[in-house]
Amino acid sequence: MSIADKLDRVLTRVEEIKHLLSTADGGQFGALSKELAELEPVAEKVQVLRAAERARDEAEAMLADPELRELAESEYFEQRDLVPVLERELRLMLLPRDAADERSAILEVRPAAGGDEAALFAAELFRAYQRYAEGKRWRFEVLEYDESDLGGVRGATAEIEGKGVFARLKFESGVHRVQRVPATETQGRIHTSTVTVAVLPQAEEVDVQINEGDLRIDTYRASGAGGQHVNKTDSAVRITHLPTGVAVAMQEEKSQHKNRAKAMKVLRARLFEAERSRVDATRAADRKSQVGTGDRSERIRTYNFPQGRVTDHRIGLTLHKIDRVMLGDLDELVDALSAEEQAALLAAAEGE
Repeated sequence: MSIADKLDRVLTRVEEIKHLLSTADGGQFGALSKELAELEPVAEKVQVLRAAERARDEAEAMLADPELRELAESEYFEQRDLVPVLERELRLMLLPRDAADERSAILEVRPAAGGDEAALFAAELFRAYQRYAEGKRWRFEVLEYDESDLGGVRGATAEIEGKGVFARLKFESGVHRVQRVPATETQGRIHTSTVTVAVLPQAEEVDVQINEGDLRIDTYRASGAGGQHVNKTDSAVRITHLPTGVAVAMQEEKSQHKNRAKAMKVLRARLFEAERSRVDATRAADRKSQVGTGDRSERIRTYNFPQGRVTDHRIGLTLHKIDRVMLGDLDELVDALSAEEQAALLAAAEGE
């Protein structure tokens, strides 16, 4: 189907929805209104394109008239150059979208290889994401923060709420490698450590049906680094989803009820993303070929402190501003990864 045919279908569908809304019941009204909100910006851009095409054609016709040629030339070249720009913008707007892109997200950061140094970097990376979220005015709530003896973390989990959080952060999933001289290193040797990051779309109860009979819930006494956050009651909770073996432990709160609610939120997100990956093989393949699967076993980025650089291996991008990145200045990385995904999807769409 040509781009012109696709645009005509958008305009036709917008008119159909407007007509249907006048007679729709409550349930239909909500679904139709949502679809209309998604299509109206495309329809408005189509009208801009069609106006530019008409202006271009009218100016081109005037070029044959010697008296009007000079007046028409600038208009012709302006509209001629504008049309392909508008066409590309529309192609991008028509690209298939990840249905979870507009959702909030669950962020999990954990040390992998490297012992204490990995735990320290995990804490720094978690703070970098927190600063990034604050800069975007997203709500950042720590669900779990299991501090290690030297000020690192054994694991940290946060809920990040805001529009489009998952779209901006989903490419952070994977293995992050750090190369630097640890504070505990007496001979100045560079160590390499790794941290795993997972970004999961937030799931609602309607997205994932969890039967209470499929859960094993264990309670135990919370603990922390150097005796911190130690409770005298069994407030910590571990929930295991028996059919899948997925387990989530939570001990941040002193209330068993609050820890259970947080654990269920993370469990639901993990199950939701697992199901998305299972049923949507095309999406997984596209992400793997371009910017990674989101699999925590895949090395995606290296932070080289001695050289002051950050390299994203999926797109070959190196930035010499590691200090800024660790302060939460992630937009240049995120924008490049998003652009790479868009380019890949656009190339696939044009090849159909």
